[in-house]
Amino acid sequence: MPRLFLAPMEGLADYVLRDVLTGIGGFDAAVSEFVRVSGSVLPRRTYERICPEVLNGCQTPVGTPMAIQLLGSDPYWLGLNAEQASALSPHGIDLNFGCPAKTVNRHGGGAMLLGDPELLSRIVRSVRAAVPDPIPVTAKMRLGISDTSLAIDCAQALAEGGAASLVVHARTKDHGYRPPAHWEWIARIADAVNIPVIANGEVWTVDDWRRCRSVSACADVMIGRGAVADPFLALRIKGLMDEEPSPEDWRALLPRIAEYWEKVQRRVVPGHAPGRLKLLLSYFRRTWPQASELYAAVRTIRDPLAIPGVLDAAVIKYGSPAS
Repeated sequence: MPRLFLAPMEGLADYVLRDVLTGIGGFDAAVSEFVRVSGSVLPRRTYERICPEVLNGCQTPVGTPMAIQLLGSDPYWLGLNAEQASALSPHGIDLNFGCPAKTVNRHGGGAMLLGDPELLSRIVRSVRAAVPDPIPVTAKMRLGISDTSLAIDCAQALAEGGAASLVVHARTKDHGYRPPAHWEWIARIADAVNIPVIANGEVWTVDDWRRCRSVSACADVMIGRGAVADPFLALRIKGLMDEEPSPEDWRALLPRIAEYWEKVQRRVVPGHAPGRLKLLLSYFRRTWPQASELYAAVRTIRDPLAIPGVLDAAVIKYGSPAS
């Protein structure tokens, strides 16, 4: 059965949203937001803050296995921190070579490392040597920095360094998140390495998933923003729900929105919680027209105490899933 992975999404999919998305179902595994490594061994509390699932056997509340992602550029310090993280019994240590954020790239991390395949290999070797054999070391990369000239070299370096599998986001750093995703490049990379390759990028619908698998020749797919825009997407892909979103799905999602709101208030300071809800609703607008109305209602609210009333009103207007 083809596997579906929930992508790490810095600034979007923290453990609260992972809890909601994996609770809905359909994902075989998930990856944490990155833990930034630079010049020190991070304490256990850092991992507990970024990936609280480590307190639950490194799985989400419904049992979805979690890998911890590390980001950095120094093989020595990444190795030491991977050893520290492995003591928390993650289901994998993932290495970030794909983040396009300027705040990360200007320090030589994330996708900027794709200019130096030899360094990629040294990083993976260092981490693989530091992590117990039963814990897989994996990597996530883009197609390059500004072009694809080193894409094959980078993938081969990661495989030769000891990566057990490789997620390929089918865009360069400079592409950011602008469509299209160049899935054909994933197929070229998969042909060039002897480890499993997982396709990633621009999968928003079941049809996108089919085309991605066909073009990339990969069985397994990692989904990021598409799963945020449609939290039922993994279930649709696995044939457990209708492929096309419906008004009934929107009604079923409303209690999940309330669940997210309740949990996110415990995660962030009160003044930031409405912004997190607005961000989530902005993604839902891509899938359901009804989300635009709810987004507009929440957007004007300054007092977080008023938000439950707005969410209750939406349930009354659209009806509960059982109605």
